[in-house]
Order: sequence, then C-alpha cells, then structure tokens
Amino acid sequence: MAIASGIEKKVVLAPQATKGTVAVAALATAQYMRRVTSNIDLAKETYQSNEIRADRQMADYRHGVQSVDGTLNGELSPSTYEILMAGILRKDFVAAPAAGPESDIACTVVSGAIGTYTSSATGTFLQDGIKVGDVGRWTGWTTTGADNNDRNFLVTAVSDLVMTGIFLDGDPAVAKIAGDAVTFTGVGKKTWVPTTAHTEDWFSLEHYFSDLDLSEVFYDIKPNSMSIKLPATGMATIDIGLMGLNHNFLATGDSPYFTNVVAASGEGIVAAVNGVITVAGTQVALITSIDFDIAANLSSEPVVGSNVKPDLFDGKIAVTGNMSVFFEDSTFRDMFENETEVSIACAFTTNNDGDSDFLAFSMPRVKVGGSSKDDGEKGIVQTMPFVALLDTGAGADTGATATDTLATTLSIQDSTL
Repeated sequence: MAIASGIEKKVVLAPQATKGTVAVAALATAQYMRRVTSNIDLAKETYQSNEIRADRQMADYRHGVQSVDGTLNGELSPSTYEILMAGILRKDFVAAPAAGPESDIACTVVSGAIGTYTSSATGTFLQDGIKVGDVGRWTGWTTTGADNNDRNFLVTAVSDLVMTGIFLDGDPAVAKIAGDAVTFTGVGKKTWVPTTAHTEDWFSLEHYFSDLDLSEVFYDIKPNSMSIKLPATGMATIDIGLMGLNHNFLATGDSPYFTNVVAASGEGIVAAVNGVITVAGTQVALITSIDFDIAANLSSEPVVGSNVKPDLFDGKIAVTGNMSVFFEDSTFRDMFENETEVSIACAFTTNNDGDSDFLAFSMPRVKVGGSSKDDGEKGIVQTMPFVALLDTGAGADTGATATDTLATTLSIQDSTL
C-alpha cells in the first residue's frame, strides 16, 4: 500500500468566478503553487452529549459546523503569491506609473547610489502619479548619463519638479545635465489597500496527492492573514493564512480536479541582503531584521439548518510589524519617545543586477510602539514594534492635486507583473 509523500503532493490555486461554486476544472488561470508547506484542511466543530445517565456513559457525539483553515507557507518571490496579495488588500494589481519623456531633467549625485532628478520647467512627477516607495527605471539618458538607464530606482522623496531616490544595485548614480529626452517608468504593477471600490476575491485550492491519485479541493476561500519576514541572513518568507467555507474530497480516478494548470512561477527568491530599507525617506543600514503582518480580520457565523457557514465577512485591514535595529544614536529611540510618524519603504531583489526582479513594500504612515533594548557582549539591538496607518493626508493619485503618497496603509509592487 502506498503512503502519501509530501514531495509528490501538488498544490493548485485558482480564482473563482463567484462565491458558492468551485473554480471550473479547466480554468486557464489555475496555477501550481510554490510552497514550503501547505496545511489547509477541513475542520469541524464537535458536540458531545451532557446527559446524566445511570449507566455512567456518553451516549452521543456529533459533528457540527465545518470550516476550512490553514496556512500556505513559502519563500518570498515575485510573480508567485500576487493574487493572494491582491485578495487580502482588496485591490487588483494595476500598472505602476510612468513620467516622461521630458528633456528638461538633470541628474545630480547626492552620495553614491543616491541621486536627485530635477525638472527645470515642467511639473511632471507628482502629476503623473509617482509616489514615495515606487520603484522605476530611467531610460533615454545618453553619453555620460547612460549608466542611469535600466536600473531599479527606489523613490525616497518626490515633488512636482524633484525626485530623489536610491539605485537598488548599490552602484553610483551618474550626474548629467538636462537635454536628453528621458522617461521614468514604474516597473510591473502595484496594489494597495484602497479607500473605496474594494474587491472581493474567492479562491479554490487543491491538494493533489499524485502518488495516491487522490485530491482534496477546498473552495470559497479568502486570505485572512499574511506574514512577511525579512531576516538579515537567509531567505525572505511569506506565510498566508486562509479561511474557507467548503470542500470536495475526490475519489481515486477522479483526481486531479484541475486539468489545465499553469506551471509554478520560476522567479528567484528575494533576500533582505539584496535591497534597500528606508525610514522617513533615509536609507538605513542598521536594521537587523524587519517583518510585518497583514490581518484581514475575516469573520463567519453559523446558521441553523446548515453545517456550512453562509459567508466570510470582511473586517478592517490591520498592518503591524517589528524592526530590530542596532542602537547607534537617539534617532529610532526618539521616534518612539516622541510618537513621531514616519514612512517605511523597502524593496528587495532576486539578484544584484541593476534590472533584477523585485518586490517592494511601502507604508507611508507608521507609528512606533516601543524601543526595548537587549544586552550582552555584542552590539545592542532595539526591538521596535510598529503599526501602519491610513495616510489621511494623501491627496489624489494623479493630476494637479496629487501628493507624494497614496491614501493607504500599505502598497505592494511586483516587477514581474
């Protein structure tokens, strides 16, 4: 008799057309999922009899309302978990903004990989939708400025006429006078927590045990939590908590359920050593780790006459996290002491190339909730929990009233979309 092996198990995720119906078997967008583990499973409430009986025994035990719960654990990579990221933030990915071409932009070097791009005549950056935390690439620089082309550039400050940022590969920015017709193009697509027009995405997920030819299909699923961890050494990880309402367990000969599955993404895994973290617009090289959690706060309630709950109800999206920072001066401590609001933006690449694929995360309004310090015969580290908040001061996304941040708690950019 065969025993199921984890290495033979295949995980397939598919978007549903609507709640209540499992995604169709031949769906062209069903995709194999990369994973470390996937422990989504059927759960049931249970009830036992409380009768007082002369025979001193329990007479009955029943199954009750069912649910689907579990976690998809993986290593963080572009083009892998994007539909679940969009699902938990409740907005589809849209094209990252672009500005240009303009011939009145000059580049000056601030320091090393940090450069400032200044337009002398026309306000273009804010009006075209460029935001702090965006990652884009310049094109159109010629002669001495050509080394600015086709390199990932994280925006740390932006106004109508001036954009400052950092090249993620760490190589220097190159000074160049105005004259070339240059364009700054955001790479890939972005999603963020919107203030209106929230999407509602439902998913089906299959565990296909290929060595047994058996499948377990779970449907009416939503992402309820997402935890992203970026240690100083090692791979970045992502843990996605899923909640669902229903399931189909297939028999041998009926498996697998999904018959037209797209291959799993082949992008590289990101690591915190390849990338940049900025706090309040300044690059920080003292952070030993950063992680953040997204909670969708879904809820469900049973009803009489059915062992399936009728719906998953949305709650507010809460973003919390932790930074571990070497204690060098009073800067980070005073953020906590003075209840200072700061921004956090970070972008992490799959390799050291200038045009490497990346994932970027931006939280425009953050408050630090502590600054505890460890001790020992080593560098002292501050542990700093934080909460991301809606940027209530943000204006329009584009146009004359656009501001340098989005009206959101968190935005995510994936270069591969």
